[in-house]
Amino acid sequence: MGVGKTTVGRRLATALNRPFKDADEEIENAAGRTVSEIFDDFGEQAFRDGERKIIARLLEEPPMILALGGGAFIDPETRANIKGKAISVWLKADIETLMARVSKRNTRPLLKTEDPEKVMRNLMETRSSVYSEADIHVNADQRTHQLTVDAIIDALRDRDANHA
Repeated sequence: MGVGKTTVGRRLATALNRPFKDADEEIENAAGRTVSEIFDDFGEQAFRDGERKIIARLLEEPPMILALGGGAFIDPETRANIKGKAISVWLKADIETLMARVSKRNTRPLLKTEDPEKVMRNLMETRSSVYSEADIHVNADQRTHQLTVDAIIDALRDRDANHA
């Protein structure tokens, strides 16, 4: 949350001449309501069920840059599907960077609490071991989105060179 997945994803898609899709936007389009409304009306589990189905469908489409919500890769079925059909990138950032970014909007269902930083720290602690399974890790701390895109492209080139 707040690491810049959508902004970086859009720029990466442009740089690589690929289409871009955001899983949360695709979920909202399919459900006809916002992510926050889905959480409020049906709960997190219903959202995660829909998320899993939408991502599975998107992974069947031609190659694209796909930005996932922070909890998507945590789901074992989604993670296995991604590992089998895509290259995953973990954008890493420190708590200060993330909190500065997420505090700009009040649209994050998991952070609608009295202590959003505590929630963010807990999410980072519980998710990082799973995120570490991503194919590529890129540090997005205190850097511009373009520098993050450049780092991803470099990592993809390195990966291709090592798998050639």
